[in-house]
Amino acid sequence: MPKSTGLGLAEQQPQSSGDVSIWSVIRAEANELAVREPILRRLLAEQVTDAAGSREILARVLAARLSVPQVETGDLFDLILSTLEDDIMRKVEADLAAVRERDPACMTFLHALLNLKGFHALQTHRIAHALWKAGRPEIATWLANLASLVFGPDIHPAARIGAAIMLDHGSGIVIGETAVIEDEVSILQNVTLGGTGKETGDRHPKIRHGVMIGAGAKILGNIEIGAFSKIAAGSVVLKPVPEHCTVAGVPAAVVRIHRADEIPAETMDQNI
Repeated sequence: MPKSTGLGLAEQQPQSSGDVSIWSVIRAEANELAVREPILRRLLAEQVTDAAGSREILARVLAARLSVPQVETGDLFDLILSTLEDDIMRKVEADLAAVRERDPACMTFLHALLNLKGFHALQTHRIAHALWKAGRPEIATWLANLASLVFGPDIHPAARIGAAIMLDHGSGIVIGETAVIEDEVSILQNVTLGGTGKETGDRHPKIRHGVMIGAGAKILGNIEIGAFSKIAAGSVVLKPVPEHCTVAGVPAAVVRIHRADEIPAETMDQNI
C-alpha cells in the first residue's frame, strides 16, 4: 500500500470512476425512479434527465438546494457551472463512488446525488474553494456560509480537500481554514478539525490518505494524522498520530497498530 505523499494535493490525480458510466447509471436510476414515484418525475427531469451533461446535473442539483429568495436560482446555477472544471468533476465522481461503496444506507448513486447533505456540502465546498483560489473571497465565503446553513457542515473555503471523501451524515462537521484532507478519507458527524486558540497562520490538522475519523472526534492544532489511521469516536486528538494505528480517548492515545493493508476509510469499522 503506498504511503502518504504529503501536502501535494495538486500532484495527486484522483482516479476516475468512469465518467460516462457513473452518470449514465444516475440517469437510468432517475428514469426508473420517475416510473415508481411519479410525484418526483418533474424534479428528476429538471435536475437529472433533462440536463445536458454531468456538470449541468451537479449544478442543477446544488443550485436547487442552495436557492435563496435574494439570489436568482439561474445566477447561482451559472456561478456553480462556471467552476466545474475537469479536476473538480473527477473528485465529484470519486466522492460518489466512495459514498456508494462505504455507506450501507446508500443503495444508488442517485440517492447520494439527491439526498445526502454531506455530499452536497462537500461539492459546494469544492466550488467555494475554486472561487477562493480565483481571488473571489467574498463570494466564496458567502457560498460556504450558505452551505453551512443549508447542509450543516461548516467548511472554510480555503481548506484543501482531496478526492474519494465521505462526509457521513455531515451534521456538525467543522473544518478550519488551513486544514488539509488527502484522498480516500471518511469523516463522520460532529467532527472538528480545528485550531487550539487565537493563533494565526497554519493552525489546523493535516489528515493523510485513507484515514477514518469517528463521530464526535475533535482534532485540534497543526498536527498530522498519519495515513491509514483511525480516530475513534469521541476522541480528542492534540498530538500527531502515526500511520497505521488507532487512537482513542481524551486525550487520544494509540490503542492498536493496524495491518499494512488495512484502509480504515474503506472498511468503516468503528471498533477500537
